[in-house]
Amino acid sequence: MANNKMKKATPVQQEYQELAKQLEPKRPVFKNCLRAFLAGGTVCVIGQAIQEMFVHWAGFDEKKASNPTVAVLILISVILTSFGVYDKIAQWAGAGSAVPVTGFANSMASAAIEHRSEGVVLGVGGKMFKLAGPVIVFGTVAAFIIGILTFVFKGTGGGH
Repeated sequence: MANNKMKKATPVQQEYQELAKQLEPKRPVFKNCLRAFLAGGTVCVIGQAIQEMFVHWAGFDEKKASNPTVAVLILISVILTSFGVYDKIAQWAGAGSAVPVTGFANSMASAAIEHRSEGVVLGVGGKMFKLAGPVIVFGTVAAFIIGILTFVFKGTGGGH
């Protein structure tokens, strides 16, 4: 797409775009990857600790502890978002804070907080699910495709 714009641009525009590209600061890729790894890993360690608490203190088995663990992570994310802390973490961590479920919860909570003045239905609900809708649709379609592929390649699983 960038090549199409370059072909349609005038010589002055092309010269400007080349100059802008040269002056663009280099991105610290290694540092960004390290921060994302550390932040995402920290979220996973916290999640594992929460799951272990459900297993050891509440008597859940590992499978049954999964859902409340995710719920607690989402709750923590929403609380941190409401106090403005999660955004500061996200600025430092980049994708490491956006990829886990906590990042999705942060995105939804941020949209809800930002548009609360527009009302509960059109503001909070409308803007919050404007973000969530594509994610839910993609997840549903991806799960359907994986289910079909699993059925085709593994069969029904009837004891084979």
